[in-house]
Amino acid sequence: MVKIKPHHVHLICNAKYHDTDFARSELVKLFSEHDDLGVSISQDYSDFYKYKDSDLLITYTCDLSPAQEEVDVLRSFLNEGGKWFGLHGTNALIEFVGEMHIVDGIEVPGKTDTPNKNPELMELLGSRFVAHPSNMIINVNVVDKDHPITKDLNDFEIFEEPYYCEFSEGINVLLESRYTDSADSYVNSSWEDDSPRPQMYLHDVGKGSVLYLMFGHCRGKYDMRPFMDECPVDKGGWDSDIFYELLRRGIRWGINKI
Repeated sequence: MVKIKPHHVHLICNAKYHDTDFARSELVKLFSEHDDLGVSISQDYSDFYKYKDSDLLITYTCDLSPAQEEVDVLRSFLNEGGKWFGLHGTNALIEFVGEMHIVDGIEVPGKTDTPNKNPELMELLGSRFVAHPSNMIINVNVVDKDHPITKDLNDFEIFEEPYYCEFSEGINVLLESRYTDSADSYVNSSWEDDSPRPQMYLHDVGKGSVLYLMFGHCRGKYDMRPFMDECPVDKGGWDSDIFYELLRRGIRWGINKI
């Protein structure tokens, strides 16, 4: 790939049960703040090999699992110094088990399970989504106040979908929170351990690095089809200025501007 502009970002945006169109349009607006940034966009990992010379890969996905050859391209991209900004459900692979029940007014075809269907993907990301309780206000603490991504940020509150995840050893936690609310709609529903839960972290892979941000939930009117014809609109963290600030900093990190 020939870089027409000094920097290039490739966005993979396709999040099942989320408002992908809204998230894509908001991210593109942020890209446009950089006049030296070229952009390419796709709905899955299948053509990332065409753009593996990008400075930055950003993914806003949910239940999207790359094939083995695509994981190999991702690993090569990171090993050679690429940067990957993973958002929200990138680390979430789900399936439904059991009988239909109602969660937050939405009919779902069973409890949500999160088997480790793609361990190599989760190894690269540095985390694996397991469950989440209902959206709520999360109190977020800035752990690393010296890192350029979080420098000068104060602790904050955000209304979001709080994630329970498994994490790799050696991640550099930038933001964390604490919550123990039950994830009633998930097979793994009980989370009584009050350990800090990373909300943003860095994970080095080869010469490259993954920056992961748990925030970013949004759901449009028709995004729970076929389970229900219409559902409540939910913008989650996208209604918060701090979320956009974190996105901006993540993009600048990815193109070596901070």
